[in-house]
Amino acid sequence: MKIHEYQGKAILSRYGVPVPRGEVAFTKDEAEAVARRLGTPVLVVKAQIHAGGRGKGGGVKLAKSPAEAATLASQILGMKLVTPQTGAEGRIVRRLLIEEGLDIKRELYLGILVDRAVEKPVFMASAAGGMEIEEVARENPSAILKEWINPAAGLEAYQARKLAFGLGLAPEVAGAAVPFMQSLYRAFERGALPSPLVIDTSVTTPDGAAGRILEHLGVRS
Repeated sequence: MKIHEYQGKAILSRYGVPVPRGEVAFTKDEAEAVARRLGTPVLVVKAQIHAGGRGKGGGVKLAKSPAEAATLASQILGMKLVTPQTGAEGRIVRRLLIEEGLDIKRELYLGILVDRAVEKPVFMASAAGGMEIEEVARENPSAILKEWINPAAGLEAYQARKLAFGLGLAPEVAGAAVPFMQSLYRAFERGALPSPLVIDTSVTTPDGAAGRILEHLGVRS
């Protein structure tokens, strides 16, 4: 099962996970209307396909006005987006996520999946956000932090703190990261999102809010 980024963010929001404001658009006129409703000085126009690497493929652009968002939407809608995950055949873009732009300070990686070897969920984190996590796992596996979760207890606060400090987060940001990670796990645990759940990238912003952006919500079979 695969879901689009905007669908995943809507689900996560219902579980208390902070996500940027945004709406889906299917036409350039809808994109402009969404941009006007958001009313932010920077907007992100993001292709919605079931694949990662959209930014590198030209499917994620920044706009500084609703009119520019509409122009970018007209360029991206209908394009064949080719990324490392689509293969040479690519995917046709038929919908967009128009989202508020935020000031990114750091990019992080978070993931949850079931470790079938021990029959427990494992929560993974890495400071190498924005990179292909498979490449990180292959070349520097120690860069991926892991916490195995007792299903009866869920992700406990001490485990989330261990991950947060392992990522090098400042104490005040680590404090915000704990409920953020626990909310992610609740969404995973209750079956609101398919397994595995991959968040790439979650970021911290200068105001100290953890996880304000979920740059790519991907579901891999």
